[in-house]
Amino acid sequence: MPRETRTAKSRILDAANRLFYSEGIRAVSIDAIAEKAGVTKMTVYYHFDSKDDLIAAYLDSRDQPNITLYKTWFEEAKGPLDKRIEAIFINLARSARHPKWKGCGFLRTAAELTNMPGHPAMKVGAAHKKRFEAWLSDMFGEHGKEQPEELARQVVLLMDGAFSTVLVHRDPEYLEAAGRAARAAVSNAP
Repeated sequence: MPRETRTAKSRILDAANRLFYSEGIRAVSIDAIAEKAGVTKMTVYYHFDSKDDLIAAYLDSRDQPNITLYKTWFEEAKGPLDKRIEAIFINLARSARHPKWKGCGFLRTAAELTNMPGHPAMKVGAAHKKRFEAWLSDMFGEHGKEQPEELARQVVLLMDGAFSTVLVHRDPEYLEAAGRAARAAVSNAP
């Protein structure tokens, strides 16, 4: 979409997405976002009451695209349920090999806000993680797994643990290993 036809609010949110994801939420100022969006600082505050509200909006804007991407990878994968779950991890590992990949924006934001559990972005991030877990649980239930909620939680733990480990070691193979563990968990679950 040409820059001129996009609203100031969408330009601000796009700039926040790029800067917060690449540099972190605490490292990025409202001035930097305004400059990147081509607006004034006053315009940023016209559309968002505070930086905290903009951080929450940044995460909220990533929620459905991320879940949709996971669902797409699952649907495009061939084979039984366990291989389709592993495919999500394989695709994440492929993404992690891109030089601009910085990990899970939800987890990185949570790490920066760990001392602020009531922050609006923490609520958005928690809701995102719960939506993904609920989707997994529904999928496992539809495939006849006896304890779909427990299995979904195990897969989420593998995924989030792998995200963290890849950031520490800068090695996407941890996502692939987590995918194999998820596949085994799904395969062995009654």
